Amino acid sequence: MSYLLPHLHSGWEVDQTILSEEDRLVILRFGTDYDETCMQMDEVLNGVADKVKNFAVIFLVDITQVPDFNEMYELYDPCTVMFFYRNKHMMIDLGTGNNNKINWAFTDKQEFIDIVEVVFRGARKGRGLVISPKDYSTKYRY
Repeated sequence: MSYLLPHLHSGWEVDQTILSEEDRLVILRFGTDYDETCMQMDEVLNGVADKVKNFAVIFLVDITQVPDFNEMYELYDPCTVMFFYRNKHMMIDLGTGNNNKINWAFTDKQEFIDIVEVVFRGARKGRGLVISPKDYSTKYRY
């Protein structure tokens, strides 16, 4: 599914995308197109892209092709999703302890849309950290 979403091929492109988007949330998926977790996440991202197009834009960044951000954003997981609004990194409290990013794949599209809406509303109000509508601290317990 990654071929249906726009890719950013250099650090400069990533920076310009984050800088140039004024009114919408920028969602970046860092990872590789051939990773299984990324494939799952890409399917969800592609499914929600049309529904969130008025307030969010989604891009994919290959961490092997664009290694510029690997150390800066601690991109050690196979698939990482981060949010930016008006050149500011948006953090989200998911209950996992890591507020900087989402590092697992979603299976439910509506669940991801809810998170994007919460991040966008918080960003519009000037908040740098928002609380997730669902607690993911017990995600792997069941």
